Amino acid sequence: MRYKKLLRHVAVALIWGVLGLATLWATAALRFDVRISWLRIPLATIYGLGMVTTWILVRRPRSAVVTGAGFIVVLIWWLWLPPSNDRDWQPDLAVLPYSDIVGNQVTIHNIRNCDYRTETDFDVRHYDKTFDLNKLQTADLYLVYWGSPHMAHTMVSFGFDGGDYVCMSIETRKEKSEGYSAVKGLFRQFELTYIIADERDLVRLRTNYRQGEDAYLYRARMTPEQSRTLFRDYLRRANELRERPEWYNALTDNCTTAIRTQRAAADRAPWNWRMLVNGHLDELFYERAVIATNLPLAELRKQCHINTRARSADKSADFSQLIRQGLPDPNP
Repeated sequence: MRYKKLLRHVAVALIWGVLGLATLWATAALRFDVRISWLRIPLATIYGLGMVTTWILVRRPRSAVVTGAGFIVVLIWWLWLPPSNDRDWQPDLAVLPYSDIVGNQVTIHNIRNCDYRTETDFDVRHYDKTFDLNKLQTADLYLVYWGSPHMAHTMVSFGFDGGDYVCMSIETRKEKSEGYSAVKGLFRQFELTYIIADERDLVRLRTNYRQGEDAYLYRARMTPEQSRTLFRDYLRRANELRERPEWYNALTDNCTTAIRTQRAAADRAPWNWRMLVNGHLDELFYERAVIATNLPLAELRKQCHINTRARSADKSADFSQLIRQGLPDPNP
């Protein structure tokens, strides 16, 4: 009897813990995602205080029912918020890439190649280029740290015979005067975008112009066919987002998790917590032998840190080759 009573108390505590978190999320969703800016704080305040008042004045289980119903109403409204490709975008994010594939010939439109003077002062440039899939040989992983050792920005760069590289970065598509926020990234504040660019753009921005960012370049142990499959996955998603915009989410659809979910469910790599805490992604890839394993991981990291090489290469036409000098071979 005593155990049943204890289990009942635990169950009630868990239910109210979930309802409390649901209320906190719904309040934050109203605070951030209501489209009429002056209504955000009043609606969030009314909702939050209304739920607390319900908990105080209304007996259980009715108060739980009211709390759950309130959350469901907010959730339905939130899920119906439509993403858009028609906003006043930042200049470097205004043009979306897309591709045409005919046999083994892939033409990528709007490859970005910004010419930077500073992080915020740059000329936006785009160009089209056709690639032969038969010449795609490699896929390399970038991890870029900007503060915490537990979180990083991931990018993948594809190498072709002849020295061409195409870099892919999954990011938030920000409007003018809009900055990134990890908290806002949990809500419907940013659309998802795939940037397809030169490494002299995406990499050099982070190594040569942004302060306090450290970039690591790992050569992946992938066959040419695996690299081509991943390349096609990126291009397909970029085309889809051009036709049908989607929301970015800092947990479920970010720069790392989107790489996994762009694959068919049956083809996805097994889930691991380091896909979410992606500053440790190199540890996961080391364990799975996706990157070189003939060196201790600490030494591998040291050799794969490219900031110094990128600053020396700067605007060089062979930037991609110079930053790869001395990188460990993934297949020694």
